[in-house]
Amino acid sequence: MRYAFRLAQRAEEHGEVPVGAVIVKDDQCIAEGWNASIAMHDPTAHAEMLALRKAGLVLENYRLSETTLYVTLEPCVMCMGAISHARVKRLVFGAFDSKRGAVCNALGLGDASFLNHQISWDGGVLEMECSELLRRFFRVRR
Repeated sequence: MRYAFRLAQRAEEHGEVPVGAVIVKDDQCIAEGWNASIAMHDPTAHAEMLALRKAGLVLENYRLSETTLYVTLEPCVMCMGAISHARVKRLVFGAFDSKRGAVCNALGLGDASFLNHQISWDGGVLEMECSELLRRFFRVRR
């Protein structure tokens, strides 16, 4: 999670919402990403989406079974859909997002019975640091 946090700081340096993501398989980092929607002119360029795309290329498979995704903010509905379709085994996130979080807040996709893949998840890892990074970023921008 600390590495994902450093990636979130990199996003902030580029004027992006500070979110970072890392995908691990067999105790090895296989992909990473940070928010790049502004730079890439792409509304889907969230940290999770970029990491998922890179992991698929590394594994040469669109299924990311037996992987863990670490991300500094509770994923949105778009990212949770992609995480589920990719068959990520475990999700670990930092800050909770009470307005848009799709794991356990605005939507409960982390435990949704209608999804054909259940993701094990843990939230609140480095929550204070991840939350403060986001608060500081938005305080400066507003």
